[in-house]
Amino acid sequence: MNDAFRHMKLDFRSSIPIYLQIVDRVERMITEGILKTGDQLPTVRELATELRVNFNTVARAYRILDDAHIISTQRGRGTYIWEEPDENTLLDLRRMSLEEAVRHAVDKLTSLGFSPPEILEAVQHQVDKRSTHPDVQDKDAD
Repeated sequence: MNDAFRHMKLDFRSSIPIYLQIVDRVERMITEGILKTGDQLPTVRELATELRVNFNTVARAYRILDDAHIISTQRGRGTYIWEEPDENTLLDLRRMSLEEAVRHAVDKLTSLGFSPPEILEAVQHQVDKRSTHPDVQDKDAD
């Protein structure tokens, strides 16, 4: 396994889903030059074992990276960094990650009984709060 993945750290207490954290870590390793075009990634099962997560979690992260054309899985050969992402590719990946994070949050809030208008109002409140106080990161700073 590539040594870069042996030191990958995930925050299991974060509200950010693990699969999105994996996507973010791989994106960072590429932009920092740790991973380059042609480098092989661990198999889904190897990385899942290393990170102690369900292999479906890693598979989902790999699917997002594959959809963004950052990695390519070649049956029988493995998964490789497909290309060094340009600015547009990174923006697309960020948008996909944002959509996934929002979908995850909305699913969770809906399962807790909140209506779409209630969710939208709460999100708008948080966005407005960040717009007027951009340096406030404390979740209890109301």
